[in-house]
Amino acid sequence: MNFINILMLFFGSLIAFYMLSIIGSYIVMLLIASSEEGRQTKLDKKTQDADYINAAYAKPISIIVPAYNEEEGILESVYSLLNIRYPQVEYIIVNDGSTDSTLSKVIKEFEMVPVDRIIRKQLDTKEVKQIYRSLKHPNLVLVDKLNGGKADALNTGINVAKYPYFCSIDGDSILEKNALLRVMKPIINSNEEVIAAGGTIRIVNDLTVESGTIAGKGLAKNPLVIMQTIEYIRAFLIGRIALSKFNLVLIISGAFSVFNRKWVIDAGGYSADIIGEDMELVVKLHKLIKQRKSNHRIAYVADPVCYTEAPQKLSILRRQRRRWHQGLLESLTRHKSMSFNPKYKAIGMIAMPYFWLVEALGPIVEIGGYLFVIVSIFLGNIYYAYAIALFLLFVIYSGVYSVAAVLLDAWSTNVYPSVKDIGKIMGCALTEIFWYKPLTLLWRLEGLFRFLRGNKEWGKMERAGFTKEDKLS
Repeated sequence: MNFINILMLFFGSLIAFYMLSIIGSYIVMLLIASSEEGRQTKLDKKTQDADYINAAYAKPISIIVPAYNEEEGILESVYSLLNIRYPQVEYIIVNDGSTDSTLSKVIKEFEMVPVDRIIRKQLDTKEVKQIYRSLKHPNLVLVDKLNGGKADALNTGINVAKYPYFCSIDGDSILEKNALLRVMKPIINSNEEVIAAGGTIRIVNDLTVESGTIAGKGLAKNPLVIMQTIEYIRAFLIGRIALSKFNLVLIISGAFSVFNRKWVIDAGGYSADIIGEDMELVVKLHKLIKQRKSNHRIAYVADPVCYTEAPQKLSILRRQRRRWHQGLLESLTRHKSMSFNPKYKAIGMIAMPYFWLVEALGPIVEIGGYLFVIVSIFLGNIYYAYAIALFLLFVIYSGVYSVAAVLLDAWSTNVYPSVKDIGKIMGCALTEIFWYKPLTLLWRLEGLFRFLRGNKEWGKMERAGFTKEDKLS
């Protein structure tokens, strides 16, 4: 056996072992998520919502919406917040030096007037230029500040907030009416042992939004958006449900999450010098919990839903995915001392290694797998079996796992009641390995190279805005 044969056999075996390990871990997570979702479907959620609306049990919350050039969707997002069922809440819109009409639109639509308000500057931020309050909605506040980035805007909102808990929501997001009630349940039920909780993010593209409410549901027409829908289902419905069960969640989406304000301030707030500020905050909180030898936890709740706009162009999606991967690498590297460190228990011994091996380094191995299949075909008959075996593993990893996630989602939430839509999304899932998966792997590799070069450029994100049935006055 010559050197090339030995090398091919070694790399083929290594990639196959990696893929089998990943598939095995995903099967375990799928079983855990199925069990948890099965238990949740038996609960009377409407009765529970009625119980939690009682102000005696609810914790007051400040909702913080960082907004930079969000003129396309900011009004619908604010209206969705005003529709939320929750007994005691304030709404803080932080205009982070927008260069479009975000500020003027909010001021005009909600009749905002300047006010004097004392800011407890517990976190260092860029200068606040003016604070406004709505004449139509007394609990609605607008903060106009110098541009400092999303993390800086969130820290400003935390300084302005007057309540012990805050909820961070992206400026292009729409919340379901009961979302806040449901995301707060683990915090209330645990007697505040849970210090942070995240909800499910779904894609709003092609859904009808009317005065801040999702008026009609369905499936997007753009195949690129459908593939992102599949990704979101896998990540939230399966991955985070399973990790949350064992307090291993390292990421709760910045698009919709709730935090104990004091714990976040003690952890130093959001880090403005890192791209993935949402993951970075969660890791810092886990670190602080372990340093204090506390039993506090971070949870994920599948039920509360936040709708957000997904990129509809390859160029925009590319920027988003490479930024996500770069942020992941920055956070893991910054806290590398936690990895394989028994001092941090399951977070250090399981969660951090998982994110290193599966999320951070996965693109290198998976791209290697694609290259191995291609090279095997050209090298002749002896490698056909390896190529076919590896290809089947990719099919199971992407296609079959995605189809299982879609079926679980349809069963547990009935989000896609149409048989036609279910068939369409399952069909797209089976094509993932031929076009979408290779693209996302290449973009994540770009994120790796940008991380190694120290490139901090955020990248411009374009918003198409929401589909509306009627125009707001």
